[in-house]
Order: sequence, then C-alpha cells, then structure tokens
Amino acid sequence: MIRGFFRLIGLLLLAGGFIFMVYDGARFVADQSLRFTRFGQFWNDVHQSSQQAFRTWAESNVPWLWTSVVKVILDQPVFAVLGVVGILLMIVFRPRKPLIGYSRD
Repeated sequence: MIRGFFRLIGLLLLAGGFIFMVYDGARFVADQSLRFTRFGQFWNDVHQSSQQAFRTWAESNVPWLWTSVVKVILDQPVFAVLGVVGILLMIVFRPRKPLIGYSRD
C-alpha cells in the first residue's frame, strides 16, 4: 500500500513537471524569450516562510548542504526538479518482479 502511495506521489510530481514545461513553453511562444520558472522562485511563491525556515535550519546545522546542494537545486527549472523526483519515486517504488518457481506466501 505504501509502495502504491509513493508511486502516486511520483506520478503527480511527474505530471506537475509536465505542466510547468507546458507553462514555460507557452510563455516562450508568447514572449519569444526563453525564461524558465526556477524552483526557488516557485517555492517562494507557494510558501515563503517555509523556505526561509529551511534555509535557517540548513545554515545552522549543516552549512555545506545549503551552499553546495540546495542552492544548486533551487536554481534549476521547476519542470526538471519535479520530473526527476517523480521519476525517482516511481523507479524506487516500482512493483517487485515475480519470482519464477517460488510462491510469495
């Protein structure tokens, strides 16, 4: 059941990444300038105080995490981040392959 739940979350994240790819593509067609929505900007638009709280926590507990990992992720396009996380969740929680010649009682 948990496996199915995480696969559903992965599928929803993948769909969200596709929606942002279409959104950025439509904005490119309208403006004739290629501008991607950054993940940091999206997170800031959704819930600004949680991003600041996470930054404070990360800088106080593990300062290298904020500078070398999180900053890089926040500068990536939203469709890429959501797509990669969605694909990873779907791969990690994929159904087990059936065993040949054995029962799974």
